[in-house]
Amino acid sequence: MDLHKKIAASVAATIGLLLVAVTAPAGAQTASAYPNHPVVLIVPYGAGGVADVGMRILGNALSEHLKQQFVIENKPGPGAIVAAEAALQAAPDGYTTLMTGNNNAIAEALFNKLPYDTVADFRSVSTAAFFDLLVVTRPNSPYKSLHDLIAAAKANPGKINIATTPPGSTQNLGAELFLSTAGIKASIVTFRTSSDMANAVMRGDVDAEFEFYAAVHGLLDAKKLVAIASTGPKRTAYLPDVPTAIESGLKDFDVVSWNGLAFSAKTPTSFVDKLNAAMKVALADPGVQERAKQLGMEMRWSTPDEMTARMKSDIARWGAVIANAHIPKR
Repeated sequence: MDLHKKIAASVAATIGLLLVAVTAPAGAQTASAYPNHPVVLIVPYGAGGVADVGMRILGNALSEHLKQQFVIENKPGPGAIVAAEAALQAAPDGYTTLMTGNNNAIAEALFNKLPYDTVADFRSVSTAAFFDLLVVTRPNSPYKSLHDLIAAAKANPGKINIATTPPGSTQNLGAELFLSTAGIKASIVTFRTSSDMANAVMRGDVDAEFEFYAAVHGLLDAKKLVAIASTGPKRTAYLPDVPTAIESGLKDFDVVSWNGLAFSAKTPTSFVDKLNAAMKVALADPGVQERAKQLGMEMRWSTPDEMTARMKSDIARWGAVIANAHIPKR
């Protein structure tokens, strides 16, 4: 009789464990094995650009660390909307992640209505790459420093011309914030492409431009252009001799574009935590850091909460810049 009771108890226990396994959330069952097939990484830019290349560097490092391929899927479009919608339409199972960041924060502030909430509808994983802007001019320019440029603008209100990419871009909003922070009046001239903008600076059609290192590094190396300031909180690793705007007298002027990875908000926390831990290892890899440096990027990990806080802060910040510059919402 005792033997029968033991057998019955064992069978009951086994059935109970099976029921728990069947009824447990999918995330709880699969997180330890995640990922067990390729992960799609959606990039809101075309192939070949610096953000795309940066994501490919990260994707390769994650593939090596997690032993599953991270497949880049390019979905360019205004405000990164097409890419974000694609990420939200995919199953929230950890196998579709989105490159998000500063561009999404600007879109939240620039568009009257988006088909999603940039904060509430996504779960941050970690920041990935950070990009300082450069203030660039021609070698024979009379403005040898940012201080010179500001002094000239104060002495001749409205006479200095500053080139940027189209309204609402990080370059454009960075320049608008520069004018308000410095307390100067200057004309911001927008160009469709980075090459058009660089040519205008070299010809002397405009006095300076706000641009990312990746777009002008060849011209800087050839000494056809010269950087007089960077816009981050500290000097860049790739141009250590170039002073920051803060060093040049603009207290608290800190403009750094950035990106990171996010999931749909419905994705289980276990997948967020697993990918966050993998990104911490991948981003610290010396090879990843060196390749990023050559593109004018600094790869840097964060917690999900830190990334979300940065997104919220940037939405508020760029919203104020857009309003102050009277840039029409779309």
